[in-house]
Amino acid sequence: MSATTVEFDIAEAPPARLDKALARDVPEDAALSRSRLARLLAEGAVRVNGAVVTDARAKPAPGDRIEIQVEIADDYHVAPEAIPLDVVFEDADLIVVNKPAGMVVHPAPGTPSGTLVNALLHHCGAELSGVGGEKRPGIVHRIDKETSGLLVVAKTDRAHHGLAEQFEAHSVERHYRAICYGVPDSADPRVRGIKGASFEPGNILKLQTQLARHKHDRQKQQVVWHNGRHAVTRARIVQPLGAPPVAALLDCWLETGRTHQIRVHLAHAGHGLIGDPTYGGKRKLSEKAVGEAGRDAARAFPRQALHAATLGFEHPASGEMLRFEAPMPQDMQDLIETLGGARD
Repeated sequence: MSATTVEFDIAEAPPARLDKALARDVPEDAALSRSRLARLLAEGAVRVNGAVVTDARAKPAPGDRIEIQVEIADDYHVAPEAIPLDVVFEDADLIVVNKPAGMVVHPAPGTPSGTLVNALLHHCGAELSGVGGEKRPGIVHRIDKETSGLLVVAKTDRAHHGLAEQFEAHSVERHYRAICYGVPDSADPRVRGIKGASFEPGNILKLQTQLARHKHDRQKQQVVWHNGRHAVTRARIVQPLGAPPVAALLDCWLETGRTHQIRVHLAHAGHGLIGDPTYGGKRKLSEKAVGEAGRDAARAFPRQALHAATLGFEHPASGEMLRFEAPMPQDMQDLIETLGGARD
């Protein structure tokens, strides 16, 4: 067995009990369920401001520093694999890659190989930060398996900590291209009436809610209004699709970065992503608006139509501001064209 330490701070307005505050604020990448957190708490694996706490009913305070010692079963070895990488930028401290749809970021029991980490170990050798442990070396953030686009990976521990601080402070620029059902327009009174939805100047849709794991499906997220994680997404229309418009290409950007955030927020607003099997629903586009080919292409699109297009951050070593863009993948370009739009 090996061990890793999960560290984070208790956010504002915590629940009254420590166990509930841990469940709310533990980083999602740690993949710690409520039941496992409860066991770790009882076993003395949780420190609050440096002191071991085992009482689940202890009262947390905003800013409390949490350290959780988590044992990891060494059930498999993560091996380097000669998987091609689309490298956008690389230096001694970090590497930026354009991940294809269908690739998992880091190994897990169900996907022990074929991941971005396997490819990075082959490409970088030992030049990856060890902060994430053997299973997630250098991984500072991630995007869903079926989402394409940009990720930054740390090659040194210094870079890992510097990048993690920027993600925690929500200072990293992240823009996504998304193709959704319907057109989220400020003229639509339905959207204006949705709790958590508002419009800013320039017809920018702002979605501000809390997000938490779904009560009945731990693989999903849901919008909540209490004891969740604060989440803010903004979206603007890049191109309406169809005649009349029945879908839209959106530019979405994150103020916070929660699991499935864009997918959940747009579904909450009634504009789920085309191809999203979890949140998109089973909607159909009007054949009159997009033609038979457009209707069939949307119905058959094999993944959520989401692409991490822009990534900007301060270089953790030099202080230089870096900004990268990745063109939309061919499948999304083809879908836009089939739905009657111009290529982005």
